[in-house]
Amino acid sequence: MSLKEKILVTGACGQIGSTLTRELRKIYGEANVVATDIVTPRSDCNQSGPFEHLDVLDKTHFKEIVDQYRIGQIYHLAAMLSAKGEEKPLLAWKLNMDGLLNVLEIAREHKLNEIFWPSSIAVFGDHSPKDNTPQRTIMDPNTVYGISKIAGESWCDYYFRKYGVDVRSVRFPGLIGYDALPGGGTTDYAVDIYHKALDGEIYTCFLSENTFLPMMYMPDAIRAIIEIMHADASDIKIRTSYNINGMSFSPSQLASEIRKHIPDFVIQYNPDYRQKIADSWPGSIDDHEAQDDWGWKAEFDIENMTIDMLKHLKVMKREHAS
Repeated sequence: MSLKEKILVTGACGQIGSTLTRELRKIYGEANVVATDIVTPRSDCNQSGPFEHLDVLDKTHFKEIVDQYRIGQIYHLAAMLSAKGEEKPLLAWKLNMDGLLNVLEIAREHKLNEIFWPSSIAVFGDHSPKDNTPQRTIMDPNTVYGISKIAGESWCDYYFRKYGVDVRSVRFPGLIGYDALPGGGTTDYAVDIYHKALDGEIYTCFLSENTFLPMMYMPDAIRAIIEIMHADASDIKIRTSYNINGMSFSPSQLASEIRKHIPDFVIQYNPDYRQKIADSWPGSIDDHEAQDDWGWKAEFDIENMTIDMLKHLKVMKREHAS
């Protein structure tokens, strides 16, 4: 990518965006990665490089920013997640769908180089295989988030086949990271639980103790994005979205792992409406096509993820206290 053609990240202050923006700036230089978000930044995404307030539904302003910075590549992360989407389904559909279509149209009109857009295991549903869910299978999502993701996958494939827009995508499992607070997803318990454990609080989990879900530590997720975007276009054989796998565990297993480091940690369970969402999702994912096509392989398991999460969160809490 030419340095004259900068990178733009939407949703840059969110759970994925805050970490991805920092990593992209390390690779391409701070001035060459434009962070955008509709919210007031709570991270350094507006301090370590250019930042623009952007509502991705405002296509006119979006195009102005693309022109102003001579953008050649977009990482489109702005979205409403699963749990929040169930509270505001029409808004979630509009944001998730129209935002993506704006990106695809801008990419077509401006002949941008590549687009990254994340899909999700939320595309699977009650009738999808629960164990080792394959790349191609029955998909009957029962959330507006999942419906928007499966529709988005089809739009990405359509724009690639009809207009040659080089869109690349992965289906993320639940993501766990220390850079941002939970953002309204069904798997967010696996982030919040670490904060409560370190604060010496009892954690009340909104999922039942034996709910197994696919998960991924944020460093693996960021690496997956960068690796698929660096892959040769000829190696990207799936233009909907690739399954990628990290690890699978239940809340009780994660609590047991945390107790190895914080023996007094207490968890209790009070499943709410998110339990039904989780029950419709896979327990594990088959990602052999991502492995075969562009060399994907996760590095973190529940043990080394927990060690790393607690280490970083302790440092962050000490810095915040001072």
